[in-house]
Amino acid sequence: MTTPRPEPHIAVATAKSVRLGVLLAAVGGFLDAYTYITRGGVFAGAQTGNVVLLGADVAGGRWVEALAFLPPLAAFVLGVATAEFIALPAVAKIVRRPVRAVLVFEILVVLVVGFLPATVPDAVVSVVLAHVAGVQVTTFRVLVDSPFNTTMTTGNLRSMAMAAFHRVVEHDLEAGTRARRFGAVISGFFGGALLGAVAVELFGLRAIWVVAVMLTIALALFVFDERTPRSLPPKGQSPNRSGAIDSNTSPGPGLPSADEPPK
Repeated sequence: MTTPRPEPHIAVATAKSVRLGVLLAAVGGFLDAYTYITRGGVFAGAQTGNVVLLGADVAGGRWVEALAFLPPLAAFVLGVATAEFIALPAVAKIVRRPVRAVLVFEILVVLVVGFLPATVPDAVVSVVLAHVAGVQVTTFRVLVDSPFNTTMTTGNLRSMAMAAFHRVVEHDLEAGTRARRFGAVISGFFGGALLGAVAVELFGLRAIWVVAVMLTIALALFVFDERTPRSLPPKGQSPNRSGAIDSNTSPGPGLPSADEPPK
């Protein structure tokens, strides 16, 4: 008679883990650096920057230049709508692993973009990548237990500063943990932008394939979490430094799966 295995479960879904958040923030920084340097000074994900540049061009009477910022804004909005559509219950019945499907979609898109020659209009590439950024930022918007952003830094910086304040003033240990998480994400975004600029210098337009590698690693995290035997720590033991408690990824009662999208 075999001893039944304990029911596997996960405490923090992979989709909300710190390591995935940092990796996707690096993707966001890379995309912004890539499109800004190679595709006409337009940002893929940081739409705040696009709105600022749009306003500056309009104020200066540079109407043609201003029009270049409208398609990425529209594509980003469409990307948000795409992610919300994928999350609909009716669609979820068809797309059984929507979070992974989003990552596969991103990988395929950036692979295709890498093959596009320099003769392809900048607007085409910026629109495609802005749509990807919109899908990503909507799909991955929770860092363990806090809202965050993978394609821009302002909100994350505010959250880090607030958490750091409460850690210092109120000696709140949990706030200190949140501050470190957001600091890691901000560092990831900066590192991605830096990597993007260096990669463009080395590989030109093909540098976007580095993003495909990063996203493949992100996808592999889900597979790794599913196959790695884990168990919840004893009562009172804190999660590991990645932000996820060591555990199996199949959900137990009331616990999320590795693929659980943000609420």
